[in-house]
Order: sequence, then structure tokens, then C-alpha cells
Amino acid sequence: MNWYLNVLKQYAVFSGRARRKEYWMFILFNVIVSIVLSVIDGVIGTYSVEAGVGLLSGIYSLAVLIPSLAVAVRRLHDTDRSGWWLLIALIPLVGAIVLLVFLVLDSTPGDNRFGANPKGSLAGAVA
Repeated sequence: MNWYLNVLKQYAVFSGRARRKEYWMFILFNVIVSIVLSVIDGVIGTYSVEAGVGLLSGIYSLAVLIPSLAVAVRRLHDTDRSGWWLLIALIPLVGAIVLLVFLVLDSTPGDNRFGANPKGSLAGAVA
């Protein structure tokens, strides 16, 4: 839960680096919350079949859009890639696979052009 809250506290920080654990724990928590909100939308009748999204899950998705982009950019920075690599996801199928590989790769050892290695300094991270 702390990983999720730390990302939300840095909701518009596109500089620096993010560890794999920080990124994937944020994604995991987002998926869990989205599923729960979708179920609630279905139960209370606010799910729209035409739109493919419910009211609560849609509001939540909009609320975490900027933090999701920010942590993804910081994750790419951790692998010594520019945040602009996120745009590769716009290429159908292949782009998403390449981006997934980049997001799964280990950190660049030591400092890189985007800052110090977050594995070396666990400031703000609680295990």
C-alpha cells in the first residue's frame, strides 16, 4: 500500500527514477481497485455497456491517469530510456510488447542521466 501512496504523492513528478517494485505494485493495486469498482458499478447499475466502463471505475481511471504516466516515465528513466518511449505503445501489438519489455528490465546499475539508482537509496520506500 505504501508503494501506491508514494506514487500518488509524486503524482506529477516526471523526473527521477522508479524501481520495478514501485511501478508494478502501483499497477497491481490499480488493477485490484479497478476490478472492485467495476463490480460495484455492475451492482449499483452505473456500468454502461456502450461505453464499456462504469461511473466509479471511469472516475478512478481519470484520477490515476497522470500518476500512472508519471511512474511509467520514471520507470523508463530507471532503465536509462527517455519517457518518450511510452509513445511506442501506440504501435499496435508490437509497441505494447516492446514497452512491456522495457518496463520489466532491471535498473541501470549506478547513476544514469536521470538520477541516482533508487535501489541504492531506499528513501521513501517501505518494504
